[in-house]
Amino acid sequence: MIIEPRIRGFICMTAHPDGCAAHVAEQIDYVQRQPAVGGPRRVLVIGASTGYGLASRIVAAFGCAADTVGVFFERPAARRRTASAGWYNSAAFERAAHAAGRGAWSINGDAFSNEIREQTLDLVARELGQVDLVVYSVAAPRRIHPDTGEAFNSVLKPIGARYDGTTIDPNSGAVSTVQIEPADETDIANTVAVMGGDDWRLWSGALHEAGLLAPGCRNIAYTYAGPSYTHAIYRAGTIGRAKQHLEQTAGALDRELPARSLVSVNKALVTQASAAIPVIPLYLMLLFRVMKERGSHEGAIEQIHRLFADRLYTGAEIPTDADGRVRIDDREMDAEVQQEVERRFTAFADGGGADRIAELADLDGYRNEFLRLFGFGLPGIDYAADADPDIAIPSIPPAAG
Repeated sequence: MIIEPRIRGFICMTAHPDGCAAHVAEQIDYVQRQPAVGGPRRVLVIGASTGYGLASRIVAAFGCAADTVGVFFERPAARRRTASAGWYNSAAFERAAHAAGRGAWSINGDAFSNEIREQTLDLVARELGQVDLVVYSVAAPRRIHPDTGEAFNSVLKPIGARYDGTTIDPNSGAVSTVQIEPADETDIANTVAVMGGDDWRLWSGALHEAGLLAPGCRNIAYTYAGPSYTHAIYRAGTIGRAKQHLEQTAGALDRELPARSLVSVNKALVTQASAAIPVIPLYLMLLFRVMKERGSHEGAIEQIHRLFADRLYTGAEIPTDADGRVRIDDREMDAEVQQEVERRFTAFADGGGADRIAELADLDGYRNEFLRLFGFGLPGIDYAADADPDIAIPSIPPAAG
């Protein structure tokens, strides 16, 4: 079938298997061109199919020669519908890892469930024995508690006051204002239940109780902070409250477990999740333009390689900020970068909006990064040719029937 991008709002409904494979191959090639990292050899990535989780699995396998287990919740192809991008990414990763002589096993299912956690523990025990690194990179809008069955839905809302801001539709380039009413206590609690540290704690505790955390193991979760002028909708909002809970959980786990438990504050990326947050697409367009002009722009793979090589596995104490967090967002949060982004943000809001987007921001770069998430716009791919959407992940048995 001919596979084209089909976008609804901030969601792409299709993915291209050959394009996703090419995107994975680009990331592998980047890692292989860097000096080897003396890091972990047995790695579990929870949330392993896209973004920072996928990059972590690639860096572990191709930068550290690690065997990996990846957990994710992705959709295989069905009839004339393509699989999700994360499915194709994981299939391409496994094929490349196996060809390089690396062990790679995957589990597809709800990482919040006891069933998937138990399957993963059994697989880790059987194939890896123990793990030297755990990466927790789960991003989901909904969680069903594994013990109570209660359903929680996260919300994107400010806390304490209505949010009024300027945003841009990345697809049309249309500029608009947005107003979001503040969250109530139930909204906050539900968002913390989905995106906070509770599930990470359950995974960490289960791995410890099963004796699967090797001596010296690192246990890392990912978070984001961002600049002050996005805080009202992000860091000071419901998502930010969940991130604070995640960071507090890291401190507790670091005290309780025989593993160095930390959060890493990473750079802002184009993702389906970030595309849904008002003001964030505009911020990313401005940020990318400024960082590209300065030669400091990074994607997920560059960030995670630097996290491993320059922070986690240097042989020295892991550097952290005053709140105990690893900071790999340092280039984004560089004072000169942020001053220039804020200047452009003000100029954009005050000076005609869409008429100045080409002057101030990187709209095309944002659009290209979004499409690449789903395997579109990769060089060397004939998108006019028939593509087989039914791609298998080698370690996952085909569904019955």
